[in-house]
Amino acid sequence: MPVEKLVHIVDDDDSVRRSAAFMLKHAGYRVESHVSGVAFLKEAKSAERGCVLLDVRMPEMDGLAVQQEMAACGIDMPVVILTGHGDITVAVKAMRGGAVNFIEKPYEKEELLRAIEEAYTRLDRSHDREMKSDEAKIRLASLTGRERDVLNGLVAGYPNKTIAYDLGISPRTVEIYRANMMEKLRVRSLSEALRIAFTAEESGEENAPVPVTTPPLGQ
Repeated sequence: MPVEKLVHIVDDDDSVRRSAAFMLKHAGYRVESHVSGVAFLKEAKSAERGCVLLDVRMPEMDGLAVQQEMAACGIDMPVVILTGHGDITVAVKAMRGGAVNFIEKPYEKEELLRAIEEAYTRLDRSHDREMKSDEAKIRLASLTGRERDVLNGLVAGYPNKTIAYDLGISPRTVEIYRANMMEKLRVRSLSEALRIAFTAEESGEENAPVPVTTPPLGQ
């Protein structure tokens, strides 16, 4: 792995910063740690370009606000969001804001490295950041109606139990539809499935998942 790859860790929790830095350094990355989103933004414009591992829950300025400010200031670095377990609504917002991926705490080393490597792949291929819309349409066309319904719920940021309530089925059945949906889309993570949905949505695909703006119920 090239030693020049740099990861900016932005997290107010010292133990998380140290743990992530340890994993990444041993995997061959260089690391720069930042104690808050505000501290990172003060240095970001002049900082060396790399991938940003950005925690969502931080005082003073949360990760989504940092992400928005990066976009407003033209700071073009791929972002991987750290979320709490089950915080799907935040993850969807982050990906709509341009995040490459998200991982849930606590995470495994392999999951972290896979997300960072994917972010670097996107950085290296900045001319081709998004999946082609025709490929997204082909993959979505393989889904059944119920699998589409589940994907719609995930795009809206709903947890499995809320999707189950809305569809009148059990959470276990939602899990089965979700697993089938991910297999047909040929993805390993929810973030990959969301990217396919967003690409189809942006291309105006007729049966693309429809974004829902009302807050989730039954959480």
